Amino acid sequence: MTYIIAQPCVDLKDRACVEECPVDCIYEGARMLYIQPDECVDCGACEPVCPVEAIYYEDDVPSEWANYYDVNVQFFDKYGSPGGASKMGVVDDDHQFVKDLPPQEHDE
Repeated sequence: MTYIIAQPCVDLKDRACVEECPVDCIYEGARMLYIQPDECVDCGACEPVCPVEAIYYEDDVPSEWANYYDVNVQFFDKYGSPGGASKMGVVDDDHQFVKDLPPQEHDE
């Protein structure tokens, strides 16, 4: 079980969750953030600090964003478990589903 990041993060990447994560398991892609499921310790620290409510426990993801579980998991098919987002830095890549999304509008 793990937390996942859903569509409200696309083209926003607030990073408050990254600052809060005690195990450095939230990686930054080109258009959104991703939680590495094998590195996440399910502490839930990231969820309440997300300003757009994009982070959910995997069993609580709203049905319209259910595919984001696979998006988060499959993003790491290419990268594995790097052992810390800070040492990896920004990855200029995204899951294909995210790449195919139109630009997302966010209220300022």
